[in-house]
Amino acid sequence: MSSVKSSNLGYPRIGEKREWKKALEQFWAGKLEKGIFLQEIEALRLAHLKKQRDAGIELIPVGDFSLYDHVLDTAVMFGLVPKRFEYDGGLVSLETYFDIARGTKGAVASTMTKWFNTNYHYIVPELEECTPSLVENRPLQFYKEAKEKLNIEGKPVILGPVTFVKLSKGYKKSEFKEVVEQFVPLYATILAELQAEGVEWVQIDEPILSTTLSKEDLALYTEVYQTLKEAAPNVKVILQTYFDSVDHYKEVVSLPVEGIGLDFVHDRGENLTALNKYGFPTDKVLAAGVIDGRNIWRENLDEQLLTLSEIEEAVSKDRLILQPSSSLLHVPVTVKNEETIDPVLKNALSFADEKLKEITLLTKAVQQGKESIEEINVSKQAIQALNGSSFRNHQDVQKELKQLHSYKAARQAPFDVRQRVQQEAFQLPLLPTTTIGSFPQTKEVRKERLKWRKGELSDEAYEAYINEEIKKWIEIQEDIGLDVLVHGEFERTDMVEYFGEKLGGFQFTKFGWVQSYGSRCVKPPLIYGDVSYEQAMTIKETVYAQSLTNKPVKGMLTGPITILNWSFVRDDIPRYDVANQIALALRKEVEALESQGISMIQVDEPALREGLPLKRENWDSYLNAAVYAFKLATVSVQNETQIHTHMCYSEFEEIIDAIKALDADVISIETSKSHGELIYAFEKHTYNQGIGLGVYDIHSPRVPKLEELQRNIDRALQVLDPALFWINPDCGLKTRGISETVEALKVMVESAKQTRQNLLQNV
Repeated sequence: MSSVKSSNLGYPRIGEKREWKKALEQFWAGKLEKGIFLQEIEALRLAHLKKQRDAGIELIPVGDFSLYDHVLDTAVMFGLVPKRFEYDGGLVSLETYFDIARGTKGAVASTMTKWFNTNYHYIVPELEECTPSLVENRPLQFYKEAKEKLNIEGKPVILGPVTFVKLSKGYKKSEFKEVVEQFVPLYATILAELQAEGVEWVQIDEPILSTTLSKEDLALYTEVYQTLKEAAPNVKVILQTYFDSVDHYKEVVSLPVEGIGLDFVHDRGENLTALNKYGFPTDKVLAAGVIDGRNIWRENLDEQLLTLSEIEEAVSKDRLILQPSSSLLHVPVTVKNEETIDPVLKNALSFADEKLKEITLLTKAVQQGKESIEEINVSKQAIQALNGSSFRNHQDVQKELKQLHSYKAARQAPFDVRQRVQQEAFQLPLLPTTTIGSFPQTKEVRKERLKWRKGELSDEAYEAYINEEIKKWIEIQEDIGLDVLVHGEFERTDMVEYFGEKLGGFQFTKFGWVQSYGSRCVKPPLIYGDVSYEQAMTIKETVYAQSLTNKPVKGMLTGPITILNWSFVRDDIPRYDVANQIALALRKEVEALESQGISMIQVDEPALREGLPLKRENWDSYLNAAVYAFKLATVSVQNETQIHTHMCYSEFEEIIDAIKALDADVISIETSKSHGELIYAFEKHTYNQGIGLGVYDIHSPRVPKLEELQRNIDRALQVLDPALFWINPDCGLKTRGISETVEALKVMVESAKQTRQNLLQNV
């Protein structure tokens, strides 16, 4: 390598206008023939490679593209298919691939969980009763495709063996090393075949290296990569880390590979400190992540060049690669289509395509000197213009932040007092049933909303339509026999976007989509200014729904930490200041709901755990801030008002103290896809407030059987107090069909009735 090179770690799969999503869903619906589907996907994949080449990227990733999830891709590459999908060996069919992710009528889907601390979800590989074998060399296939069709010498991307096994389930912790060793020969074969094809660079992603590791883990890395080096000595492996610093810097940079990829954006300065302190091996290449791969703000290139000047004191230019801090999977595709955004804001944005340009500009500046790059000053001026704008200088919001000490952050009475008051007020039965909030958003609902947004439907006509949907579903819920109802959220596109549209300081894009899981794409809002409460956000629909029934209707809000974690957040002030701005705005809405007679209010925090720092030593500061923001938003209500919250599946045991500290009256947790694993946490820890464990999986279209729900409920009641237990689905029902939703809820209510009857008979 003669001089500094440019590289990318991964590119968004979805297409500028979600062409990938549309093709997938048409194929699943039987509207797109398999051959045509694969042709469309290939054309999109090749277009992405060409775009990176045209942007000037020299080391272009291949194999990062996926039809659903790159972890699932790795699993099926090794023939790891759970037995319930009746796999007979050999190449895993496209149909089986999607069955693993989405489930079938007779087999539940594999568990889905968060990819580290991002909002991307991966399919958890199941290793029990599976013997891995290399059924296809996917990296080699994608390398050949890029070379033959575009004459691109790609850089194959592979999820590394240690991280892959760490992210999998179905083995004992004591067996970890043994399980990893089963995969090493398979990885060795992959690399040997890549070497035979003439591949120069291979990127092996090991983000587990950015978490807290044991000495045994580090020793295992040395063994694994020494074996891989011996298997393919002519392949240059870049061992890629991201999302944080590496704790054991000296050991990591000494691993037997040709390159080390480090994140210099989300490392809090620790990678750079270690580099300055310990230097860098002279026989290795440093792949420096200097452009933020997870946020959407334009980089101050002048500042990044200062960082690079420090890096160059330890690493010569001929051993330096410049790249994003992580895959660009986590950001939208391009800013160019956002034609309606204020120019001051738009000029300060950088999506995937713009980040590629920033990489090539930095590479050129390092090669030729920054004086030759006019865009360096342009980037600085764009950022300064946004920071100096009125958007980021809202005097009332900043005054409130300075007076945080004057806001009460605790409920009026402890939970046991509140519980007695609330039970007397609501008169709910044992094991009350409810849902998480949303009901199916049909094509008709989306069509009417789109017409309204385009101005083709008046405000009055749209409100009347939404009220019709609310009335219909209040009646459906009463017919089913649910105890606590919801209005259905038909007016909402997304649980964060909806609130962001009504709060000050938020901006929404037209095409700023990112993949969340499978074909599910979300359009995170941009928190670009001070967050302010501008208007009532949920009062009208909730009060109308409550007027239709004598049963309680929950007010539905999204919590401050979820709004924060599911948005692209301004980076000029501390994130916790932004969280508190959001919490103060939500506090006003909670108080407004209560004043209108809504006495059950659900403030959802499904993203609480995903914001955890990767290193445990940094958890407390995050969790303390998250708990404070939630309580800031919720504790000003009266004892009679019941505060609910909802969380997606997480390692509950790890954050149980923070969950308790939220002091919510009722918490519901997405757990059905964990197949009962979460119950283990309650065998070790006591939880003495209201709790609902999702009793069936809403991510699959199948209607659960009564026996399944009975087992889930009975298992939970072995460790939870029936007097505090609620029964609900594991998440919102927005993406489900009407008939399957109704039938599943009927089964759920019937299971609650039977369990309730059994409990009362045994008293």
